[in-house]
Amino acid sequence: MWILDVAALVVAVLAAALAVVALRRQARSRRTPGGEALTEDVQGLRQEVAALRAEAGDALRHLAVVRYDAFGDMGGHLSWSLALLDDAGNGVVLTSIHGRSDARTYAKNVASWSSQQQLSPEEEEAITHARPE
Repeated sequence: MWILDVAALVVAVLAAALAVVALRRQARSRRTPGGEALTEDVQGLRQEVAALRAEAGDALRHLAVVRYDAFGDMGGHLSWSLALLDDAGNGVVLTSIHGRSDARTYAKNVASWSSQQQLSPEEEEAITHARPE
């Protein structure tokens, strides 16, 4: 019985030794003179990161909401202005004004952090809060 235990131990030690040798060979094969393979990998990753950053720049990822009472006789801050902007400050400001008998919604274009249309103070505030520091 102990012969089987010894044989199993010998096989396990040989397997471990072969695994260590294989790992060392794999590590050496990755190291080429001058690190060319690693340099190519790093350059490829840099290009991918640059492409992702360019795509993300056009995403509407800067946003802010300002809630307020549009009329003095109404409470609860039911009116709101929402700025949705990209990295360059282009996007839209959405405003919903709630009154007792109706609600109105407005959308105004924003280019370079400002609009050609007249903005309310709350819309200006939403754009200011959405702007990254």
